[in-house]
Amino acid sequence: MEYKIYGVYCEGEKNIDLTTRPHIRVEESQALAQELGKKVASGEVHAKPWQAWLPSAPSAPSEYIVISGPCSAETEAQVRQAAHALASKNITKILRAGVWKPRTRAGGFEGNGVKALEWLANIKAETGLQLAVEVATAEHVEACLKYGVDIVWIGARTTGNPFSVQEIADAVRGTTLGVMVKNPISPDLELWIGAIERLYFAGIDKLVAIHRGFSTHEKTLYRNNPLWNLALQFRARLAHVPLICDPSHIAGKRELVPAVAQKAIDLGMNGLMIEAHPCPTSAWTDAAQQLTPDALAELLSSLKWKPKPDSHEQDTLDRLRAAIDRLDEEFVEIMAARMNLAREIGMFKKLNRLELYQPARWKEVLEKRKAQGTKLSLSEAFIEQLYEYVHQESLRVQSEVMGDPMPHQQKRAK
Repeated sequence: MEYKIYGVYCEGEKNIDLTTRPHIRVEESQALAQELGKKVASGEVHAKPWQAWLPSAPSAPSEYIVISGPCSAETEAQVRQAAHALASKNITKILRAGVWKPRTRAGGFEGNGVKALEWLANIKAETGLQLAVEVATAEHVEACLKYGVDIVWIGARTTGNPFSVQEIADAVRGTTLGVMVKNPISPDLELWIGAIERLYFAGIDKLVAIHRGFSTHEKTLYRNNPLWNLALQFRARLAHVPLICDPSHIAGKRELVPAVAQKAIDLGMNGLMIEAHPCPTSAWTDAAQQLTPDALAELLSSLKWKPKPDSHEQDTLDRLRAAIDRLDEEFVEIMAARMNLAREIGMFKKLNRLELYQPARWKEVLEKRKAQGTKLSLSEAFIEQLYEYVHQESLRVQSEVMGDPMPHQQKRAK
């Protein structure tokens, strides 16, 4: 029997796990993390270049990783059909399939477990594709090793639990498995980076990060809010770790997958993980977001692949303008999310018979944003003018919801 002892946290301590070093003090653990950060910043510590262990898709430029397969391994025939289609069309060299599928609500299909690993092992022998499987426990890792899985990934739910990540890191230690880490469900950059650090501490250098979007309260077009700025912050912090995108889980609808995939490539991500199913509409899990292999092949051929140019040849002005374009796109998306919240506030005001214009609240918002702008070297005049427009639009949106015939400019004058 194996025993694991976890430390007791003192007030103010955060994300300290003593599993792999049972006698280490909190101060020593923090020092190790700081030391790792310095080594990463100096270039002394690197993840193994993905080209050395992770094959790219034949149909995409060699600078990119493409991983595909069904959301779940439902039956042996279904997985075999998907794998052979993907292999014959040269879409990918890496087959993904869900073997353990814990669902948000109990009672749904939760995977075939080890039986599905047996199917995948046979299919690997037939197609030559590498296998990628999601794991959440040490037992999952051990089963994957037994059946010749090449790559495991840590799902969004698991990434948010440092204990689970540590258990997986311990299980993968000393093996030849590659490890991919999805961002946590919540928009917590430190949790994501912390999961990567735990794998580093375990001596794992075959690493890839996966951006699959976040669960937020804002209403967007997507199943999971992409929050591209967080993905870019991750890449800035851990530039040596390849970052790929999972457009399927961001989009939630197959018709949105192409646009998300193109955005990821435009932002310089290293590749894509996209779900493909022989008959998506009859899939047992996530039917709405999966593509057929034919549709995926068409999508990949339609993308505008932009291999990262050599820094010496890159035009500085174009690079800066491209960065501005990305920020502008995010700004518009944020404004759209803000207006969705304004609509909800309008409905609340209507139900509770509140006035449309709330002077005290408007003054509070404006003062906070001017103070923030000053700290960020933005002029008060600019912030005031910008938020005047934002406030006017918010009032207009709320007045539509409230069914108020009085123009919001008149309400402001009351």
